[in-house]
Amino acid sequence: MSHSPDQRSAPSQAARHLRFPHVVIVGKYHAPGSRNAVEEIAHFLHDEGCDVSLERDTALNTGLLQYPALSVPDMGQNCDLALVVGGDGTMLGIGRQLARYGVPMVGINQGRLGFITDVPFESYRETLQPILRGEFEEDARALMAASVWRDGRCVFEATALNDVVVNRGGAASMIELRVEVDGHFVANQRADGLIIASPTGSTAYALSAGGPLLHPAIDGWVMVPIAPHTLSNRPVVLPARSEIAVEIVSGKDASANFDMQSLTSLLHGDRIVVRRSEHALRLLHPAGWNYFDTLRKKLHWNEGV
Repeated sequence: MSHSPDQRSAPSQAARHLRFPHVVIVGKYHAPGSRNAVEEIAHFLHDEGCDVSLERDTALNTGLLQYPALSVPDMGQNCDLALVVGGDGTMLGIGRQLARYGVPMVGINQGRLGFITDVPFESYRETLQPILRGEFEEDARALMAASVWRDGRCVFEATALNDVVVNRGGAASMIELRVEVDGHFVANQRADGLIIASPTGSTAYALSAGGPLLHPAIDGWVMVPIAPHTLSNRPVVLPARSEIAVEIVSGKDASANFDMQSLTSLLHGDRIVVRRSEHALRLLHPAGWNYFDTLRKKLHWNEGV
């Protein structure tokens, strides 16, 4: 039986006891089973007394039009909590946009690893009930503000939660990069590329390239060369307040990726500048959550006894 928007969006008396009375759902709407998952969670939230909305593209692509469909600015101005149903990529995409509004987010994992969408779909009910009533651990994740400069002009800007990656093109040759930190020359590096990752991104591409894991509480970035020509070019941990500049010296078809979700082509002489963003992502976890529990589970570490 279908419900009208007014019936579904109106909060019950129970909403008075909720920490987050208005919840918006963001879904990985192209994935199989996404519609059913979003609809099931929406029903659950309504039964808990929440005012339920859907992110606009999620609503349009799932056909769940009985709920208000909100743009990102509307979500930021009107919602108390965002539930992201999908994988880490879904969280990265919406998290960069919502961070400026300070809306806290919970990730319900329908992907594979799920470092930041860490609530298993199978247990969302028992996990969300206490969170909705104010029992949770809050975890602030720093974002990077990146820009590309060409002939003294900014030609591209992006925000990244995981990493900024400068890559060589398809040609079987390295690129040469001039790296500066806070205006001081560090080195000219010949490599397949360079990764500048946040603590959140230290478990992503940077990890596979040999970088260290950074605890989210560490106020820093990690700079990791990709297959460097000189093996003494090692990962370096830098203060998050540093400004990192990477100039393309030589190499064919270089590009810059931002969370692997936005891309720009680079020319010789282009400078990629990375600074700390003024915004941070607010992640909520179940009460008692610990970062090492996530690492142990996702990386299949020996759990001991």
